[in-house]
Amino acid sequence: MHPVSYVAGVFLLHFLLTATFCDGIRTIGGGDGSGFGFSEAPEYRNGVECPVSANKELVSSCDPDLVHVAMTLDSEYLRGSIAAVHSVLRHASCPENVFFHFIAAEFDPASPRVLSKVVRSTFPSLNFKIYIFREDTVINLISSSIRQALENPLNYARNYLGDILDLCVDRVIYLDSDLVVVDDIHKLWNTTLTNSRVIGAPEYCHANFTKYFTNGFWSDPVISRVFHSRKPCYFNTGVMVMDLVRWREGNYRKRIENWMEIQRKRRIYDLGSLPPFLLVFAGNVESIDHRWNQHGLGGDNVRGSCRSLHTGPVSLLHWSGKGKPWVRLDARNPCPLDHLWKPYDLYKGSLIKDQSSFSSSIFLGFSTYLL
Repeated sequence: MHPVSYVAGVFLLHFLLTATFCDGIRTIGGGDGSGFGFSEAPEYRNGVECPVSANKELVSSCDPDLVHVAMTLDSEYLRGSIAAVHSVLRHASCPENVFFHFIAAEFDPASPRVLSKVVRSTFPSLNFKIYIFREDTVINLISSSIRQALENPLNYARNYLGDILDLCVDRVIYLDSDLVVVDDIHKLWNTTLTNSRVIGAPEYCHANFTKYFTNGFWSDPVISRVFHSRKPCYFNTGVMVMDLVRWREGNYRKRIENWMEIQRKRRIYDLGSLPPFLLVFAGNVESIDHRWNQHGLGGDNVRGSCRSLHTGPVSLLHWSGKGKPWVRLDARNPCPLDHLWKPYDLYKGSLIKDQSSFSSSIFLGFSTYLL
C-alpha cells in the first residue's frame, strides 16, 4: 500500500472510531488567568464487561485490579501529556480502571499543585496521584548530551519509579509525554514478563547498536564486556512495562546510576537517559510487539525531520526525537503524521501567571520523593 494512502487510512479509521465520543466539551481556564486553557475531555465510562474493583468506593493508588500508568508532568510537555492521557482513556476498554501516576519536578515553572489542578479540570473523574521529584536526586549525575532537552532532570525520573511510587505499586506501564495510544491499554498491561525479566518493551534488533555508545566505550576491554554474555538489541525507554518488585529487589536504580557515574568520568555515550538503560537491560528485555511503539516520528535529535510509519500495525504513535507535533502544528509546518496526534489535543490557552490561589484539596494524592 502506498505510504500516503496508508496514513490517510489510519487517520480515517481513528476518526470513525472516536468521533462519536467528542460531545459535551467545554473550555477550562484561559483568558481569565485561571488555567492553561485546556478543554474538558469527554467523560469516558466503563462498560458492563469491565471488572469491578474491590475498592470501588474509594479508588486507591494501591489497588492491584487497576492498570497503573506512570508519566512525567511538566509545563514544557504538558500539552503532550494531556493528549497522551486523552488517547489512553479514549481507547481503553475500561477507562475507569486506569490509574495515572504523575511525576512532577519540584522546581518546574508551573508548580506540581498547578499542574494537578489542570489535570483535574481537564479530566474531572480521572484516577491519579501526583509525586514530586527532587531534581537534586539526579542533577549531579547528568552529563551533557547532543540535545539540551535530553539533560532535563525529569527525563531521568523513570530511573526512580521503584522509589517514587507507593511501595504497594508492584507493576506499572511507563509512557513518555510525546505519544498517543490508539489501542486498548489493557492489552499492553497484560504483557507477561517471563524468566524473571524486569521490563518489557518493543525491541529493534536490526538497529546498529554500536552507535549508541562512543568509540571510547567499545575500545575499552573492561567496560564493553558488559554485553559479552547477552545479545543486546536497541529498545526505546518511552514505552515500558515494568515489574517494580523485581526492580526494587535487584536495586536497578543503583545499577543505572553506576553507569551514569562512569559516563561523567569517561564519556561513553552521547545521548541522555537511554544508554544507561541499554547498558543494564539490553539483551534481557521481554520483547513486545512493535505496534506498541511506532517511535522516531519526531525525527532525529538534531533536525527533527519528518518520518513515516514503520511497516506493520499501529497501537501507539511516538514522536521521539527533536520534532514535537504540537510545535510543528502551531508553526503551520506539520509533518503528515502530526495530523494523527491532533484529534487528541485539548489545548486552548496559555500558562497561568498566578499560582498562589490553588488549594491542596485538588489532589487525590500528593507525595514528595526523598531519596
